[in-house]
Amino acid sequence: MALVELTWAIRAKRHVLCGAIVARWIASLFGLPSSGVMHFPEFRYNQSFAMGTSNPQSQQKTAAVISRPDRPEVGELVPGLLRWLDEHGYQVITDAETARYCPGKGIVSRTEMGARPLDLVVVLGGDGTLLSAARATAAIDVPLLGVNLGSLGFLTDVPPQAMYRTLDAIAKGQATIESRALMTCELVRDNEVIGSHLVLNDAVVNKTTLARLNTYELYIDKVFVSSYSSDGVIVATPTGSTAYSLSAGGPVLMPSVAALLITPVAPHALTHRPIVVPDSAEIEILLRSNDEAAYLSLDGQPGLDLRSGDCVRCRRSQHHVNLFRTGSDFFQVLRSKLKWGEREA
Repeated sequence: MALVELTWAIRAKRHVLCGAIVARWIASLFGLPSSGVMHFPEFRYNQSFAMGTSNPQSQQKTAAVISRPDRPEVGELVPGLLRWLDEHGYQVITDAETARYCPGKGIVSRTEMGARPLDLVVVLGGDGTLLSAARATAAIDVPLLGVNLGSLGFLTDVPPQAMYRTLDAIAKGQATIESRALMTCELVRDNEVIGSHLVLNDAVVNKTTLARLNTYELYIDKVFVSSYSSDGVIVATPTGSTAYSLSAGGPVLMPSVAALLITPVAPHALTHRPIVVPDSAEIEILLRSNDEAAYLSLDGQPGLDLRSGDCVRCRRSQHHVNLFRTGSDFFQVLRSKLKWGEREA
């Protein structure tokens, strides 16, 4: 019976770690009462949890520092940050943008950081900098601490004055981690995938500045939905629902909602409205443009040129982005950033 329980626990790794069941199994093998063995904390998928702490001298840890290069605050924050990381047993690497403030530290490009065994990533900048860091490190599921040096800060919600307080909470295992879903976006041309990308906010199929309306065919799980004559179509994650999609008239989704959002941009027909679908769905946008130009933009980055007949395929990724949060609830963030309920004096 004990071996059956152990097998069940291992297979259920997405929901509950098998510590308590392993403890009962060990007890049954050695004839110990269950109260006489170690009990392990339960960990549930996609929930906040307290990180365990370790002796900095007994285990080498690695932290990466990524920053926005044109912010003067970076030079003010980095020296103290490096001292804190050194005192807490971290080996530090930086991207090229931060290297001038970190003499003697290893320089690693952002694209290569996803291949490093990182324990912590500190991002100094705005949401755009964090989006770049998230895409670069998504494959290793390392938690990111975003320190807001930008103007909005939906994702980088830790202000500079709270950076050390949050770092101390991380060191004590008391920091809150929030898991955000990523989306995989593929560009398919002539039935061949010519590009695959991870996206945290959104994928946008759009016309160029001087082009006229394009035509887009939308399919969900291979089922035809509609044909849009519009400037473009946005496919957004719940995190991206407060980005471009919001300005195009899309709804706000809580980050915990298991869904994807499809929002047409300036559609010619007023009956074309945003659509929310389960994140298990596969979304395909087929471009029918004839001679009109179009491009694909991922998380607001410079676009990839598209041709008529190209297909943009989006679905939920197996990877997540883990963000350290200050504890503010989602609606408090909306009230603060979007000025909900405020009137001009």
